[in-house]
Amino acid sequence: MRVYQHPAALRLIAAGLTLLLAACNAGSFTTAQPSVLPAMQQPDSVSGGKIKHVVIVVQENRSFNNLFMGFPGAKSKKYGYDSYGHRIKIRPVVLETSWDIDHSSGSMFAACNGSGSIPGTNCKMNGFNLEYAGCRGSNSCPIKHPQYAYVPYSETKPYFDIGKQYVLADEMYASNFDASSFVSHQYIISGQSLSAVDYPYGPWGCPGGSGDSVAEVGPQRQIPYGREQPCWDPTTLGDELDTAKVPWAYYAVSYSGFPGLWSAYQAINHIYNGPDWNKDVISQPSQFLTDVKNGKLRSVSWVTPTCGDSDHAGCGSNRGPSWVASLVNAIGQSKYWNDTAMFIFWDDYGGWYDSEPPAYVDYDGLGFRIPMLVVSAYAKQGYVSHVHYEHGSILKFVEDIFGLPRLAASDARAKSPAKDCFNFSQPPRKFKKIPSALGIEYFLHELPDHRPPDTQ
Repeated sequence: MRVYQHPAALRLIAAGLTLLLAACNAGSFTTAQPSVLPAMQQPDSVSGGKIKHVVIVVQENRSFNNLFMGFPGAKSKKYGYDSYGHRIKIRPVVLETSWDIDHSSGSMFAACNGSGSIPGTNCKMNGFNLEYAGCRGSNSCPIKHPQYAYVPYSETKPYFDIGKQYVLADEMYASNFDASSFVSHQYIISGQSLSAVDYPYGPWGCPGGSGDSVAEVGPQRQIPYGREQPCWDPTTLGDELDTAKVPWAYYAVSYSGFPGLWSAYQAINHIYNGPDWNKDVISQPSQFLTDVKNGKLRSVSWVTPTCGDSDHAGCGSNRGPSWVASLVNAIGQSKYWNDTAMFIFWDDYGGWYDSEPPAYVDYDGLGFRIPMLVVSAYAKQGYVSHVHYEHGSILKFVEDIFGLPRLAASDARAKSPAKDCFNFSQPPRKFKKIPSALGIEYFLHELPDHRPPDTQ
């Protein structure tokens, strides 16, 4: 599979008490810690004490249009346009491809095909044909324009069932412009990536070495602007939960060749070299199912997948929808159902076509549209939310539930899903099991999968 190295992204955030957007100063552009907003006056002013647990499920590399084309009431397109103005019909391509689409920052700019002085702004969303598809060299592309594809309903049915039973958000965007899993995973634990963009050379975090680095972007989205070692010390949601004495866990695969891949906290120096690493960062992901079954669910949990369970193109598997259904069913059939909110989202668009242009909010955001499902006994039933969300929206919900400070510009400016996606005045709804091809028992006994799909 051909991959690209496109450096990008120096993230300067200056968030104040009233600022909702990041402020960048091109004259003195240096890496800076964001100002922290004060803690909420009272924890859980949003659910009235009904939510005690939050589960954040992170899947991989799918645009909204790719997974949810044709979902009733949601914004999707059955066709798109290429950079030549040709109308392209969106055709089905199964999840279990053996190839991937380049989804680096450079490809994002190409797919955007925008105009203006800053790359990736004023997106026309008609340049997806300019992205490299890994099937081209082997002439094995299933359709003429593989970037313009959707996953057939026969495979996404569990996702559609979840959306029809609970909430599907069709205006969720990545907080970062580049389609990097590394950067996206930093945003879902700390609301920023400390200027990083794309993928590190070598391990995705500490301990690192002299040759390990990740690219930075400049104030006008200059690429490259510099490089930094991906072993740093921003304040994370885990740190704030520790201070508030709220238990948390991050479930991720432990890799041998690429340690820390999709394990965001490995890039956090004080976590990796502190007590949290052995106490709160847990491998394998299936341990989440065991912990729920044994009554050991922490107050806040992140759950990342294995390659085969991730929906990531190139993993040659269609188990992702069954994996997610198993996570939902595990909570739904447990004692935690009545006090849990689950957020399921895909970390970046993965190179797949989407019709909705992102808004420009600062020098490295926003990115392309991604799907988000909201599951809870208090979630509205069969509801499509058209509210504009981003990574920071999930962080803001957690912060409001547990009375925590804001972390960075993304969660300060973001809209929380609390008002539009939930009805906390209703009694908890009875759980309805999500049917899937593979169930909880399969994933409890699934063999370890240590393949690293993201090695750009």
